[in-house]
Amino acid sequence: MTAPKWLRWDYQGATHREGAHVPRMSKVELYAAIRRDARTGMSNRALQTKHGVGFRTVQKALASAWPEPRKKLPQRTSKIDPYKNVIDQMLRADLDAPRKQRHTTKRIFDRLVSEHHAVGVSYQMVRAYVAQRRSEIWTESGRGPSKAFVPQSHRPGAEAEVDFGEVTIRLADEMVKCVLFSLRLSYSGKAVHRVFASGGQEAFFEGHVHAFSVLGGVPFGKVRYDNLKAAVAQVLGFSRARVETARWTAFRSHYGIEPFYCQPGKQGAHEKGGVEGDIGWFRRNHMVPIPDVASLAELNVLIDAWDLADETRRIGNRARTIGEYFAIEAPLLKMLPTEPFETGLLLTPRVDRYSQITVRTNRYSVPARLIGRRVRVMLHASELVIYDGREEVARHERLLAKAASQLELDHYLEVLIRKPGALPGATVLEQARAAGKFTPVHDEWWAAACKAHGDAAGTRALIEVLLLTRHMAHEHIVTGIATAIRAGALTADAVALEARKAADSDSSTNTSTEPVTASGSVPTGATVTFLTERRLAHLPPDNRPLPSVAAYDQLLRHRRPAAQPSAQGDTS
Repeated sequence: MTAPKWLRWDYQGATHREGAHVPRMSKVELYAAIRRDARTGMSNRALQTKHGVGFRTVQKALASAWPEPRKKLPQRTSKIDPYKNVIDQMLRADLDAPRKQRHTTKRIFDRLVSEHHAVGVSYQMVRAYVAQRRSEIWTESGRGPSKAFVPQSHRPGAEAEVDFGEVTIRLADEMVKCVLFSLRLSYSGKAVHRVFASGGQEAFFEGHVHAFSVLGGVPFGKVRYDNLKAAVAQVLGFSRARVETARWTAFRSHYGIEPFYCQPGKQGAHEKGGVEGDIGWFRRNHMVPIPDVASLAELNVLIDAWDLADETRRIGNRARTIGEYFAIEAPLLKMLPTEPFETGLLLTPRVDRYSQITVRTNRYSVPARLIGRRVRVMLHASELVIYDGREEVARHERLLAKAASQLELDHYLEVLIRKPGALPGATVLEQARAAGKFTPVHDEWWAAACKAHGDAAGTRALIEVLLLTRHMAHEHIVTGIATAIRAGALTADAVALEARKAADSDSSTNTSTEPVTASGSVPTGATVTFLTERRLAHLPPDNRPLPSVAAYDQLLRHRRPAAQPSAQGDTS
C-alpha cells in the first residue's frame, strides 16, 4: 500500500498537497527518516504508508543507515568484442617495436578490415577501445603509467631553477615582444624577475647577477637549467653530459654555480616545474593588462616592486608566506664574490665609411673621425657602449628589431659642415626628428637662415647651432633658437648667447624659461643683446685708483740752470 499522490514527505516531515514544489529526497535521507520514525514506535506498515515504500525498503533501512550500492548493469555487447583480443596482440607487439613504427589507430582499423574481415566495426569504435587499452597494456607490462609525478622536498638554500619566458609589452606606444628572466628558489618559492630585449647570453648573465644581488647569495646546491644556447653548446646523447660555452663556464665558476641540465623537450620542463609555473603565474597576474612603459628600465623598476610584494602571498596550501620561508633560507645561501664579473660581450668591429659599426645584424653610428678604425664594443643586454681605446665615444640602446639602424646626428656634424647639401635627405636627420632631438623650432630657424644667407650658408649656420649641444643643454638651445627667431637673429653666435642667458637664468633663479612647444611657439618679448655689450655689462666694478706717472719723473734728466751774467761797468 502506497501513500496517495496528494501526500508527500519533505526533509522536515511536513506534508504538502499535490502540485506543491517538494525537494526530492535522496535515498540516504529516506533511510534516515524511516529509522527516525521507527524509533518513535511506528509499525512496518505505517512506515510503508507514510513514506510510500515497500516492505523490503523498510527492512533495508532498519538494517543499515547506508543504502546498498547500486548494482552495475551488465555491459552491452559490441561488434568490436570478437576483435578485442586481436587489438590487444597488436598493442602488445608495440611494446618492443621502435617508437616510429608502432601501430596507430588507423593502422589497426585497416588491419582489422583487410586481415580479419571485420564487418560492422567503425573507426570510432576502434579509436575508443585503443585509447583505453593502450595505457592499460603499458601498465600491465611494468612500463608504468604514461604520466606519473613524484612529490619533491627541497632543503633551504640548496636548489634553484632558472628559465626564460616570452612577454609582450607596449614600449613607447609600440607592441614589442621581450623575454622574462626568472630565477626561483625551490624551498621558499622566492623568485626574481627581469625583462630584457633579447634572450641572449648577455641577458642570461645579467639576470643571474641581478637575482643574486637581490637574494644576497648563491644556492649551495644545484641550479636547474634547460639546454639553452647561452649555456649549452652541445647535448651529448641521452645523458646529462653537456658541452658548455666558454663564457658560461667562466661565469658559473666565478659564482660557484653547480648546474643541473634537464632532459631536452617537454619532459625536461617537468624537472623544473617550479619556475615554469612561476613564469606563467607572473605573466597572468602582473602582465595583464599589458604594461605601457617608456623604457625597459621603467618596467624593471615596477617588476622589482612586484617581486617584493609577492613575498606576502602563500603558494598553494603552504602554512607560511614566501617571505617567511625566504627569511629561513637567506642566511644559508653562499656569499657573493667580492669582484664583479663582466657580463658584456667584447667585440672589435671596424667603422665603415658611413661612420657605422655592425653588431648582431644592426648598425650603430660612431663619431665620423673614427672611420676606418677598429673600436671596442661592450655589448650588454639592453645597451652597447663603444670605446676608442679607453675613451667612451658612443652609447646606444640595443635595438629590438633585426637589420635596423640607430644613428646620432651629433656623430655626423663634422662631415655635414663640409657637405651641407647632404643634410636635408639624411637618414640621421629623420631619426633625430622622430626622437624629438630635431624639433620644429630647428626647422623654422633653418628655413629662415637659408632664406637670409642661402642654402649652403644657412645649413652651415644650423650645423654650428647643433654643435652647441656638446656644451649646452638641449632645452636651453631650443629656447635660444626660439628667441633668435623672434628677434630675427639668424647667426649661431646669437643662438649661443640666448642659450647661455637661459642657462644662467636657470642656475641663478632655479626657474626655467617659458617652454617652447613642438609647434614652434616662442616666448614673447624676445631681445638680442650684442656680445660686446653683454660682456661689458657683466664686468665687475673697478674700485682701483686712477694710475699715476709721478713715480716716473725721477727717470727724467735734470738740466743744469743757466749762469746769470755779471754786471759790467759797475764802479765801486
